[in-house]
Amino acid sequence: MKIFLSMISLINILSAFAQPGKEFSKTNFDKIEMMIPMRDGIRLYTAVYTPKDQSEKYPFLIERTPYSAGPYGDTMYRRLGSADLIKEKFIFVFQDVRGRYKSEGKNLEVTPHIALKKNKKEVDESSDTYDTVEWLLKNIKNNNGRVGIYGISYPGFYASASLPGAHPAIKAVSPQAPVSDEFIGDDANHNGAFFLLDNFAFMNYFGKPSASPVEDYESNIFKYNSTDAYAFFMDMGPLKNTQSEKYFNNKSYIWNEYLQHDTYDDYWKSRNIRQHLKNITIPTLVVGGWFDAEDLFGALQTYISIEKQSINNQNRLVMGPWTHGAWAGADWNKFGPLNFGINTSKYFQDSLQLPFFTYYLKNKGNFNASEATVFETGTNIWKKYTSWPPVNTVKTDFYFGPKNSIQTNKPAESGNDDYVSDPNKPIPYTDQISGYRNNEYMVEDQRFAAIRPDVVFYKTSILENDVTLSGEIIADLKVKLNISDADFIVKLIDVYPDSMKGFYNKKPLAGYQQMVRCEVIRGKFRNSFETPQPFIPGRNDEVKLILNDVAHTFKKGHAIMVQIQSSWFPLTDRNPQKFMRIFDAVEKDFTKGIINILYGGDNASKITLPILKY
Repeated sequence: MKIFLSMISLINILSAFAQPGKEFSKTNFDKIEMMIPMRDGIRLYTAVYTPKDQSEKYPFLIERTPYSAGPYGDTMYRRLGSADLIKEKFIFVFQDVRGRYKSEGKNLEVTPHIALKKNKKEVDESSDTYDTVEWLLKNIKNNNGRVGIYGISYPGFYASASLPGAHPAIKAVSPQAPVSDEFIGDDANHNGAFFLLDNFAFMNYFGKPSASPVEDYESNIFKYNSTDAYAFFMDMGPLKNTQSEKYFNNKSYIWNEYLQHDTYDDYWKSRNIRQHLKNITIPTLVVGGWFDAEDLFGALQTYISIEKQSINNQNRLVMGPWTHGAWAGADWNKFGPLNFGINTSKYFQDSLQLPFFTYYLKNKGNFNASEATVFETGTNIWKKYTSWPPVNTVKTDFYFGPKNSIQTNKPAESGNDDYVSDPNKPIPYTDQISGYRNNEYMVEDQRFAAIRPDVVFYKTSILENDVTLSGEIIADLKVKLNISDADFIVKLIDVYPDSMKGFYNKKPLAGYQQMVRCEVIRGKFRNSFETPQPFIPGRNDEVKLILNDVAHTFKKGHAIMVQIQSSWFPLTDRNPQKFMRIFDAVEKDFTKGIINILYGGDNASKITLPILKY
């Protein structure tokens, strides 16, 4: 898991509900600890929990983690997983990955995969998984010779990384909210825009170096105890100030790497596991959440990458109405103002995850899940599709027009809407005051932004029929700037009718502007992530932005809105709006700019929506 706040959130999800805990583990499992040798001589700490009931042979279910496989000690037990898996009984294995906690070696941020290894010194997560499996099969008694790998977020990356060059005993893999590409869409950056708020907090503890295997990293690099993140980061100033004595001060190797590599160079490309998901025949169950603020991109793109690069795959996708890892809890029936009416996490665990692992690891029952099992928000219905996106989805253009309108036909006459973007007064990503990320921002009421002069919006007329979207969204903006760089944030919003009854957070749901999807791109990367280009002031230009997939129905009586802005603070760092290496920016570099959104005629800005046709 790459983000500190959501690591806490996930722990709370797993512990706050009635799930089998440590005492159940101690009563029903025996624990063994060992240091498993890898091919290069490095040893990895591994805890193995074997069922006390020895009446049958069991498969292994492995989670490899950078977040501690503890508690450490033969008599110290942990919660082993969600209720469905614990009660079914597997040989549960937890391993500290290379260079983390009690494992030896050097930890690399999202370890690059080595496709062609020349010798035993060339190792990666695939080889470490292979060597672990080989050792377990030979040394742990009463196993049935089959292995499953799974994990959420960062452990989800390790699940993905087990697929290329996989050990033949691996029979089922479930990457859940997996990290996949940290420059394009996961955790560190989105389309080149740095996600400041989450990474600043996360790397304060995760990026702390360790000289030798340890059970506890103890204190963070620096003290961070803000109650107002917006004010904190404005006071801190430009991104380069994070390396002052008050903060990282070059003590975090990963933070140093993040700031050093400000384009899509070999550092980021080598960490893109998607390119290696080729010829994958191992059954995979890719899981993600529509409200996952960290790795929504990772889940969708991991599935898509396997589909495109593995012809004979057994690859399936599950997308639910979840935040990061919420499907692992005992109950998930609502989020923010949304009430789903059913326990969506139980449905996933009982109907999808458990059958997946029992069928492929135990030859028990069957696994007949559809290619894509997707929860459709707006209608709150689970949908089953033979492909994702569904084959009956039609990409439909909606054009921006005069008087803040959205039209299905391109306006004949040209026009524009402009706003002043001031990085010294950036637009907050949320209406809430909090020291850490407001986890509900992905469904938050956007009326606070719509009324700002530095935000433009376009809206359809009231919908006469339901409109269902299933798939990828593309914003195509025609723009003109008087500055050399700017960010573009595009939000797709469901506007509730004025007749809607009820309140959420003391705000009326009547007129509620629920964010359905949002994404950002750093404008200088509009043509290439490898080679940034400045805007030429006064010249018409184009910015295309792909927003992550949705499965959402805009109900009859609602309206579709699009908001556009150029800051999203402090979720993303401030763009000085000057073409430069942003890490080098100082206060005087941050300048106002006028952004023109063009519409109609030859410069018709639009958004392309994937409309499901029945």
